Amino acid sequence: QVQLVESGGGLVQAGGSLSVSCAASGGTFSSYVMGWFRQAPGKEREFVAGIMRSGPYYGDSMKGRFTISRDNAKNTVYLQMNSLKPEDTAVYYCAAGWRISRDPGAYDYWGQGTQVTVSS
Repeated sequence: QVQLVESGGGLVQAGGSLSVSCAASGGTFSSYVMGWFRQAPGKEREFVAGIMRSGPYYGDSMKGRFTISRDNAKNTVYLQMNSLKPEDTAVYYCAAGWRISRDPGAYDYWGQGTQVTVSS
């Protein structure tokens, strides 16, 4: 059983930057594909980024603005978000699974989420 705990969300002005982290425990972190999703009120959960051994993958609206990285020694995955827009406002979730996918159903473990709010 893998436990995921996100941290680092908060309030930022449009155009600003924010970094969120996800610490994992209870499993072999380096074996997992790690992903970030987000969900805004009234909307479906959306793929933000994922990372596996072959490299990172991004949702279409995040390319060039967001960077996902992982530190297997610290069992932690990060999401650096730059040039933030009000439409990036959402709860950001960390997820762990066995294959990279934009489908939330492909991931087996989820964190509790962290709120990111971008003011205009």
